[in-house]
Amino acid sequence: MSTKDIVLIALFAALTAALGLIPQITLPMGVPITAQSMGVMLAGAVLGAKRGSLAIVLFLLLVAAGLPLLSGGRGGAGVFFGASGGFLLGFPIGAFVIGWLFDRHHGRPPFGLALLYAVIGGVGVVYLLGVPWLAQVAGLTLGKALAGSMAFLPGDAIKAVLAAIIAREVKKSIPSL
Repeated sequence: MSTKDIVLIALFAALTAALGLIPQITLPMGVPITAQSMGVMLAGAVLGAKRGSLAIVLFLLLVAAGLPLLSGGRGGAGVFFGASGGFLLGFPIGAFVIGWLFDRHHGRPPFGLALLYAVIGGVGVVYLLGVPWLAQVAGLTLGKALAGSMAFLPGDAIKAVLAAIIAREVKKSIPSL
């Protein structure tokens, strides 16, 4: 791995942490709506599968080590065992999937595909891990956990649109990424 790769991985881990400074909205089931999932989408879309997922793994390692980097100043290993733990574990896989899909187009898919890829990885993959985890931790049926998670879809859709726009513009401006 080159110095450039290490710097970009650290930069996107920091970007994901910085997105946690945007105030969260916590739903009654205890799962917060945050801007940090957009960091996942951007890391995968801009850095590609390997570097994007490593950026999110670095971010999560820092959270696990106790740094209060999650929205609302949360951190520590305990957050991985709460209601949002499955979503957090889905973050690096989602970033990898987005990056892998973007890489099929040399990092610059048409906007419609960029948006679809952000939704597939940043919403689909993350929910695939997060919803069953939420159901287990909260003692809900899978259907109820999924229905409760639907409240996040409008915000996730907005984050996916922004990530697709930003990623395409960054890749156009800095093609060497």
